[in-house]
Amino acid sequence: MADFEVPELKEYIEVPKYKDGTMAHSSPYIAKEKFQEPLGYPGELIENWEEKAIEKMGELKGKYRSFQVFLDACVKCGACTDKCHYYLGTLDPKNMPVARQDLLRKVYRRYFTFAGKWFPKLVGAVDLDKDVLDEWYSYFHQCSQCRRCSVYCPYGIDTAEISMAAREIMASVGVGQKYCNEIIGKANTIGNNLGLPEPALADTLEGLEEEVEEDTGVAVKFPLDQKGADILLVTPSADFFAEPHVDGLIGYAKVFHEAGASWTISSYASEAANFGMFIGSYENMRRLSLRVRKAAQDLGVKRIVFGECGHAWRVAYSFLNTLAGPFDFLDPNYPVPQHICEYTYDLIQKDKLKFNKTENDHMTLTFHDSCNVARATRMGDKPGGQFDIPRAVIKAACNNYVDMPADTIGEATFCCGGGGGLLTDDLMELRVKGAMPRMQALKTVTDDYGVTNIAAICAICKSQFTKVLPYYGFTMDQIVSVHQLVSDAIVLSDATSDDADDSGEEQE
Repeated sequence: MADFEVPELKEYIEVPKYKDGTMAHSSPYIAKEKFQEPLGYPGELIENWEEKAIEKMGELKGKYRSFQVFLDACVKCGACTDKCHYYLGTLDPKNMPVARQDLLRKVYRRYFTFAGKWFPKLVGAVDLDKDVLDEWYSYFHQCSQCRRCSVYCPYGIDTAEISMAAREIMASVGVGQKYCNEIIGKANTIGNNLGLPEPALADTLEGLEEEVEEDTGVAVKFPLDQKGADILLVTPSADFFAEPHVDGLIGYAKVFHEAGASWTISSYASEAANFGMFIGSYENMRRLSLRVRKAAQDLGVKRIVFGECGHAWRVAYSFLNTLAGPFDFLDPNYPVPQHICEYTYDLIQKDKLKFNKTENDHMTLTFHDSCNVARATRMGDKPGGQFDIPRAVIKAACNNYVDMPADTIGEATFCCGGGGGLLTDDLMELRVKGAMPRMQALKTVTDDYGVTNIAAICAICKSQFTKVLPYYGFTMDQIVSVHQLVSDAIVLSDATSDDADDSGEEQE
């Protein structure tokens, strides 16, 4: 099936001996002019690119204190060496986080440190040339910005920040990634990553209404551009069409129905995902975030709820208020933003949802902690809520649940292998090899506890697993949405009470 060697799943993960250059050939397609210029970047590699790249590096050094700290602080202790799923899967030493960082650090030292300017060979400093740029483009697109290495770094160095900076520098001189930049362009002009215009989105939602009513006998609505609704749902565009994502969207709608909630989707800002983060561009992150703000204002909603998407929740939780706030026009009784799992969990705690858990008895579930949720956000009012709340929702809807090994979940979770803007077919080898540690953990609970399905709350994780599970002997339908489980087990009523819309209140 693959034209590359798929890593073997073993009883436990072994730290491999490195093999130089195993992934040197791996690079995503470079963005052409039509994808670069709308984002404010040159259409191709500019003539004086070396000078401009160094100038951009200096700008980032001055703008973000963390950037310089991370480049200066590393002592190469090796604590991160075996923490990267891409190193474990590919064996390429430049996929060790410290080695990947050094690709940028060597250039930084050459131009921004005394020793690098006068004694470059003594400190490993190098000039920026085309070979270095090509190496940057290859290996900084072999980092999913999952931040697992930062958990184990004694100095807290965040490789994701360095990867984001490297990508921004490259894009600024005309070397951007086609996949991310094309998607950002669609979201900026149309409102979602797929380029779905309003009529197509409306038809999709009408079709879902018909499907759910035919299946359940209950008229569950999927409102679009409904002015005066209380809740704006912003969800990844994969939820509108693909399995298992769409089953999660159906679950959201059923939850809102049972809560008696007034809610809507916006055709102007139907997309929760924000690929501006992947390319390190806060300006593009801001432009996409402002669409959400404008949609909320135009529709006159009281609160904003985000659907199942890992990096969308990171951008929403960590950056939305800074990039697009203040949200002082929303109801102050609710957090801005709120995750759909928080919303559903709150209803469960208030005993406002009924479940027939036996509907999911054909499955034994485990849960994949998505990187951006696990290591860059929280849920609820207690530390660790981002781990506890999704599991509580699953257990409310299912009888059979087992966690994967403790050192592969929670804050230590392994990446799906396709995050950080790498979910593109031109990087399939990297994605498959990078998924190996997560597949190993899944195999462990499959063999030991009979796990049949893995649930996730990230659109990228779901799409990635759909593709890579078959490479490791699993089937693509073993990945499910958390709210797919909710959808299948929830007991729908024919009518909702007038006072049911106090769900998901800000927790004390």
